[in-house]
Amino acid sequence: MAQDTYTEFANTGLGRRVTKALGLPQPAKLRRYRPNAPLVEGPVVVVGDGEASDTLAAQLVSWGLDVRRHVGPKEKLAAVVAVFDTISTPADLSDTVLALGGLLKQLLPSARVITVFRDPTGTEDPAIRAARKGVEGLTRSTAHEMRAGGTANGLVLSEDLDVAAPSVAGGLRFLLSGRSAFVSGQFLTVSSVNGALPEDWSAPLQNQVAVVTGAARGIGAAIAKVLHRDGARVILVDVPAAGEQLAAVANQVGGTALQLDITAEDAGERILEHAQQHYGRLDIVVHNAGITRDKLLANMDASRWDSVIAVNIESQLRMNRAFLSSELFNRTEDSVGPRIVSLASTSGIAGNRGQTNYAASKAGVIGMVSAASAQLEARHGTINAVAPGFIETEMTAKMPMATREVARRLNSLNQGGRPEDVAETVAYLTSPAAAGTSGLTLRVCGQNLIGA
Repeated sequence: MAQDTYTEFANTGLGRRVTKALGLPQPAKLRRYRPNAPLVEGPVVVVGDGEASDTLAAQLVSWGLDVRRHVGPKEKLAAVVAVFDTISTPADLSDTVLALGGLLKQLLPSARVITVFRDPTGTEDPAIRAARKGVEGLTRSTAHEMRAGGTANGLVLSEDLDVAAPSVAGGLRFLLSGRSAFVSGQFLTVSSVNGALPEDWSAPLQNQVAVVTGAARGIGAAIAKVLHRDGARVILVDVPAAGEQLAAVANQVGGTALQLDITAEDAGERILEHAQQHYGRLDIVVHNAGITRDKLLANMDASRWDSVIAVNIESQLRMNRAFLSSELFNRTEDSVGPRIVSLASTSGIAGNRGQTNYAASKAGVIGMVSAASAQLEARHGTINAVAPGFIETEMTAKMPMATREVARRLNSLNQGGRPEDVAETVAYLTSPAAAGTSGLTLRVCGQNLIGA
């Protein structure tokens, strides 16, 4: 993984003076999750009227946070939660938006702004939908205005969803926490009352069994480590050629390794057999394995195209059919059933020169999770995707230096993400606290300016 020496320099005394004088990007050190650290370090202000704002404020208080409705002009703030639950026309945005705007200069480094509103597609009323879409626009723009590692995201609730539903609290906590350090300008949708809040927030996956494909290195290894940290027992899958490295990661997390080509017809059945033999259950599947075979479309050949499609999407479709036909993966406990998370990519959203095969496969992943959501919901389960942007990995370290530097700065946080940023989002989406969210593709890209 290449070292981001510019970000390190920009966070020194001299670096801050030089970058400011020259008008250069000033990437901040992001507040990332640390076990047993405070959820936020400072007051949280809730703005907006109505029952929903009262309910969310009470939830924040129950976590021991310093929750305010009004603050002095010089107080420093860790977060602002702006609730737009009662809006019925764009004119209704004004009071809450201006209250939010008046607090932005008081935000601490790595602060959070979270807007809470109802899904625009949940109404056919033009004025109400216009108002709700307005919240989307102002949230994205606020994210571009955040400074010092701060982020702004939206928590979107389905039309009749009770604000007290567990997954609403789960989403709010994720967006407030260091787990969402590289998530900005995004919208987390909660559409059902399914879910359960953990007794121990430091181990939300306690007693769960998860399988992670492509787990020998990079993002896959980070996912395995974070799931293990959160209490899960992990099955790590990768190709036989990566066997030694796979075994090393498995030993680190106390998991079991399975050497397997996921394009094999019986890959899903073999994973199920391994889970049955070693753990007697399977709760979580993370489809991380993927390959690139970049070439301009004019020069593309069948080998490059077919191999990327086979690994990145066809294998997932085949394995999911096996998992969903198995009783081992279809158990339901406390309104929480099986969970699947697939790795997509911002390339599948915005496209990328020389990656028609990769972009097609990752767009296919996004389509798959959207369509399969109903199948999983029928089992009280979920399927979601995570779409990373520029992440500091062995692969991106091989990019030409100038290209890599541009890619790092091409987002609102002015830096690349880390594998653990992707892993934290995957872990959240596999948790019972996220069981009300399904069919979603959540970008982990620092609000990448391409395809935003």
